[in-house]
Amino acid sequence: MLNARQTILTVTVALGATPALAQQTDPAGSGPILAALQWIEGTLLGNVATTIAVIAVAVVGLMMLTGRIDWRRGLVVVLGAFIVFGAAAIVEGMRSIVAR
Repeated sequence: MLNARQTILTVTVALGATPALAQQTDPAGSGPILAALQWIEGTLLGNVATTIAVIAVAVVGLMMLTGRIDWRRGLVVVLGAFIVFGAAAIVEGMRSIVAR
């Protein structure tokens, strides 16, 4: 049985311990590839893409309300927009689960 002093020491050590994190460095020569991927990300998630997605969701919603498109296909379009624009958050959540 631990006394109060040992319990406080144990809790302090447990809370103060942090896991070793992997270094976040890019490999040598990856500068142009990384720049190209960042350009693609900016293009896919930029202002133009956001405007197009808003228009697409609005048009599909209007078509769903008027009965010109079935609800399943319309929901797939909306879900696709959420996945595209939420991809960074989805990946970050998956990485945090794996890092545990």
